[in-house]
Amino acid sequence: MSPSPARVTAVDTYDIRFPTSRELDGSDAMNPDPDYSAAYVVLRTDAADGHEGHGFTFTIGRGNEVQVAAIEALRGHVVGRDVAELCADPGVLNRDLIGDSQLRWLGPEKGVMHMAIGAVVNAVWDLAAKRAQKPLWQLLADADPAWLVRQIDFRYLTDALTPEEALDLLRRGREGAEERRGRLLERGFPAYTTSAGWLGYDDEKLTRLATQAVADGFRQIKLKVGADLADDVRRCRVARSVIGPGIRMAIDANQRWDIDEAVTWTKALAEFDPYWIEEPTSPDDILGHATIRRAVAPVKVATGEHVQNRIVFKQLLQAGAVDIVQIDAARVGGVHENLAILLLAAKFGVPVCPHAGGVGLCELVQHLSMFDYVALSGSTDDRVIEYVDHLHDHFLDPVVIREGHYTAPTAPGFSATMRPESIARYTFPGGTFWAADLDPQKGQAA
Repeated sequence: MSPSPARVTAVDTYDIRFPTSRELDGSDAMNPDPDYSAAYVVLRTDAADGHEGHGFTFTIGRGNEVQVAAIEALRGHVVGRDVAELCADPGVLNRDLIGDSQLRWLGPEKGVMHMAIGAVVNAVWDLAAKRAQKPLWQLLADADPAWLVRQIDFRYLTDALTPEEALDLLRRGREGAEERRGRLLERGFPAYTTSAGWLGYDDEKLTRLATQAVADGFRQIKLKVGADLADDVRRCRVARSVIGPGIRMAIDANQRWDIDEAVTWTKALAEFDPYWIEEPTSPDDILGHATIRRAVAPVKVATGEHVQNRIVFKQLLQAGAVDIVQIDAARVGGVHENLAILLLAAKFGVPVCPHAGGVGLCELVQHLSMFDYVALSGSTDDRVIEYVDHLHDHFLDPVVIREGHYTAPTAPGFSATMRPESIARYTFPGGTFWAADLDPQKGQAA
């Protein structure tokens, strides 16, 4: 009798929160006091190799328990699945999750439930890459283009991108892939840093961190703007005086403005030569972004961190509304949907510069950009991945930055596995940090 196939035996979830608001790390005009958090999921299996799939989606504190509950609602779709079949064709589960008619009603394909699907789907890809003994970027770059196309849901996209066009892009992307793989492993992928530019930092801290960023090899920094124009003028002046004219400086309003306000504010900061204005208005306002783009050129317009699905990205590109596409590894429905967005950007010739300002987002999205470089766009021109310098020590395979570049991961998986001791310490509210912090009898946690 042949042995029973290995199966997914459990879907475990964790509400993990870090107290970043206490140092104003991550602060911006719309989110002044974020506690970077992860709705974290682990797919347990009874496979002999002992591999598990790890995934998460990012929030900023309150409400993370809602995101965890949404992931838990997907448990019935996952437990009992044949591990080999799941990893051989993750698209089957992706279609089942998105196609659940009752869960779909909660979106459709947007918001908390869609992000939950992304967390579970990303955990499956993590499991598949571990079983293949490859980092995810390499698993994707090595994959047969026809197989990759089958992983993508082209519903609502075919007026802009057909499966046949996607297959052609992927086949052409393989030309020279081995040479690019070697360059990636040797040099890495360009990064920019937001670590100096959080809105809550004073000028001394901004100056110190911007100086350090240039010394560390970054050729672009980003500043948060949008709370007070006079304050933004002063901060941009400080930053530009520190970094000099040869370093790019992007600015990010985090959706703070209406259309006319975005145009006026961006023009007021134009003297400091901002490379792009990020999220100048609502991420859903496609025509608003197009209006802003026409008005503020040559300053580029970038968005995507809060764009909820591939359909909105499609329309932003069709409307000529963005110069920079900013994918997020944990905002849309996981790897499958981000593959679709990368293909859309490739077809429209728009560079992708991912968002990664959040716990674990740097670890995840580096894989998507590296796949894009090796096996799709074939270029790092005007392409950079955001980098923030906190919370990486909580992951078993943290990002490594060298001379302003992401070093290509070589460990199998999606770099999503969090250290057990970090989970134990920062699970809310019962982890050791929060239990002490929330208990007035124990006093403030260290």
